[in-house]
Amino acid sequence: MTTKTDREGAITETILPHTEQSKQIAESIRRDIRWRGPAPETTEDPFWQRTNPTNTQLWLDSGDLEAIGDLWNSQFSGLTTNNSLLNAEVQNGTYDHFIPEAAKLLPGISESARVREIAFILNLRHALKLVERFRCRVSVELHTDVANDVEATLAYARRCHELCPEYFLVKVPLTPAGLVAIKQLSDEGIRVNCTLGFSARQNYVATAFARPAYVNVFLGRLNSYIAENDLGDGEWVGEKTTLASQAAVASCETGNGDERTQQIAASLRDAEQLQRLAGVDVITMPTKVALQAKDVLEEPWRSQLDQHYEVKLHQGVDPSLVGVEKLWEISDLERQFVENAAKASSLSPLQLQQLAMDHGVDDLFPTMSEQQRQAIADQGKVPVHQHWQEGIRDGSLAIDSLMTLAGLASFAAAQAELDQRIRDQLA
Repeated sequence: MTTKTDREGAITETILPHTEQSKQIAESIRRDIRWRGPAPETTEDPFWQRTNPTNTQLWLDSGDLEAIGDLWNSQFSGLTTNNSLLNAEVQNGTYDHFIPEAAKLLPGISESARVREIAFILNLRHALKLVERFRCRVSVELHTDVANDVEATLAYARRCHELCPEYFLVKVPLTPAGLVAIKQLSDEGIRVNCTLGFSARQNYVATAFARPAYVNVFLGRLNSYIAENDLGDGEWVGEKTTLASQAAVASCETGNGDERTQQIAASLRDAEQLQRLAGVDVITMPTKVALQAKDVLEEPWRSQLDQHYEVKLHQGVDPSLVGVEKLWEISDLERQFVENAAKASSLSPLQLQQLAMDHGVDDLFPTMSEQQRQAIADQGKVPVHQHWQEGIRDGSLAIDSLMTLAGLASFAAAQAELDQRIRDQLA
């Protein structure tokens, strides 16, 4: 157990990997779950075989065992979960009986640390049940409290990996602390899914600096940003960004024989988007999109990797107040920044952020006041553009970095609900 006090005086207690307590917790998580051995038999699905002749891997974005089971076939190869999806499983009471048992393994720590640790335990136990049933890679999100804490991220990520190295991918958000942690984890051979990416430049930076196994574009939210803020119809924004990110990430040569980072297209809203993204490394889709696909898709997909979708803003919208091109373009300054960052022997999150600013890339990791962070949280998954447009104009903010902060705040809200459920069961 380590104890850390931040600049605001908040104390974080973290159980370290390889300790006796960590081993006991891992044994409790694994209890009665048969996650090793032969994979359960899966069926072929003629629809998905016919529809997807590309090299795109198909994953499902869900933690619902039954909903996944109704759709699962040999054409699916992975699952993505997050705090919101796990919260839905915990709120239905599935793990109420397990929470007091987990608490017995955590004597002598503060309530906040106990709740965070139990949330971690529930997350891993549910993910291991997914592995038991489907024998596929499962992306596991860490507690949002550690999103800006390198050492805590490393400790939880290592424990997550140790529990199920064959199948678990650790999801770490695209924050300065997250990128510093991902770089270390990648050096240790731990596969990371760098989450909450919204642009080609973000994912290029993540790949060139930290070498995660996967990066994401939450494309549906990008379309929503443009449409809900009445900047345009929202068509093609996320798709164009995802294809640009795929190309940018693929251009990053490892130079040491490592597998290259793969691009995930995430946050899909409807099945029509599947064929628009054909050829991307991975598409992860909600179960409702997978169900809809059989009703609306008929022709086999063709790779769209060479496609350049056109995005139009409404007439009268000032492009300088939007900066939408930053979602799919990578500037020379951004390339120079990450080249120098990758050469550095070690960087703290603040040093990484400062290096970006020194290269004139202030809007990649914007400095936000507590009031601004609260405004982002209050606005939900899609920030109110008018509130932030002057920052976008002066180069201190950008759509992608705003969306990352909004996404993290949204996950934190779901995490808070899950944490409260745990507290209620411990009362």
